[in-house]
Amino acid sequence: MNEVNLTSGLVTLIVPVYHEHENFPRLIECIEQEVPRPFRLLMVYDTEDDSTLPVAQELALTRSWLLPVRNDLGRGPANAIRAGFQQAAAGPAIVVMADLSDDLKKIGQMLTLYQAGYRIVCASRYMLGGRQIGGPLVKRLLSQTAGWTLYWLAGFPTHDATNNFRLYDAALVNELGIESTRGFEIALELTAKAFAQREPITEIPATWRDRTAGVSQFRIWKWLPLYLYWYCYALQAGLLRRLCWHRTRPLQPVSK
Repeated sequence: MNEVNLTSGLVTLIVPVYHEHENFPRLIECIEQEVPRPFRLLMVYDTEDDSTLPVAQELALTRSWLLPVRNDLGRGPANAIRAGFQQAAAGPAIVVMADLSDDLKKIGQMLTLYQAGYRIVCASRYMLGGRQIGGPLVKRLLSQTAGWTLYWLAGFPTHDATNNFRLYDAALVNELGIESTRGFEIALELTAKAFAQREPITEIPATWRDRTAGVSQFRIWKWLPLYLYWYCYALQAGLLRRLCWHRTRPLQPVSK
């Protein structure tokens, strides 16, 4: 795998885990094949009895870039990702799921766009060239609806508002702050906040595949109100931006 030259910090992969012992060795194998070096991987776990931890500790014996990190902010994926960003501090940070659902081949392209000045790069299942393979139908429909309506109504800079496979400038994340404490709505929160303050954001097409091992911890009905809050936040920010643009747009002469 080729190396990347980043003047603004080492690439950090943030991987929240919850009993992913079946998937984690394969994830490490894929990362070694697909992710440009140099990088470090923060495997963030909640409790010492997580079955992923002994697997990761054994793999880390021969991989200095693999670092298990205890999440002391509170259980759940949002807090695990928050803990990862606190460790990342600066430079590009990419949130990667441990269930092998993310399109790791796209990381090189994401880093190229980061170097070009984008502070968030979204992997999009719903733009031209993107795909979603498998997954619950209701979850997919809700996610597609959120992405498309925000894109067309609010000018949101990605067709896929909810995918957590994203590259962030870690300094930006720590500047924005993270309010999410429970679920995976954290991706929508961070992108909505960056959108509201007009940070450069872009997207690339990517393929998402449903897990083949382990049990998903996604709780659609439990977390839906949290997604809805940040959906409304992003929608309001987009509508305000469009209103301000129309108010400040210079009048054009009327043709006769």
